[in-house]
Amino acid sequence: MSPWRMTRWERGHPLPVTDPDNGPTEPTTGTGEPDRRHEALVSVRLGPSAPGSHLVEYLRHEPCAVAAWWIAADVDAVVRLSADSMTVLHRAVADLRRRAGVEVAVAHYILRALDLTDPADPRTAKDSPAWAVPAA
Repeated sequence: MSPWRMTRWERGHPLPVTDPDNGPTEPTTGTGEPDRRHEALVSVRLGPSAPGSHLVEYLRHEPCAVAAWWIAADVDAVVRLSADSMTVLHRAVADLRRRAGVEVAVAHYILRALDLTDPADPRTAKDSPAWAVPAA
């Protein structure tokens, strides 16, 4: 099936689980943990004849689109895409390139979040790598 004819659930959004007593509920993995999501930040430069409203309208109907920002840089916008599988995520990036009036799209796939919590004393932190300890 072509990617632009896929349903919302085929693009990475699972069907809601139906509970006969309480009605539809949120899908679960069975272990109590959230589903692993694959995400990408895509830097977008629009083509010379493509209006920004065309990109916005496309993203409103794209089920993998989570958020987007207009950027004052060499690119026009940054789009955050999210899906349950890498295949669906790659298709969403390809669709963005083909169908949204985008001239250049550079995808940066997110591997994992950085831990920005700062230990009280880096010298006593057990998980600190050797290069993170101050020399003085």
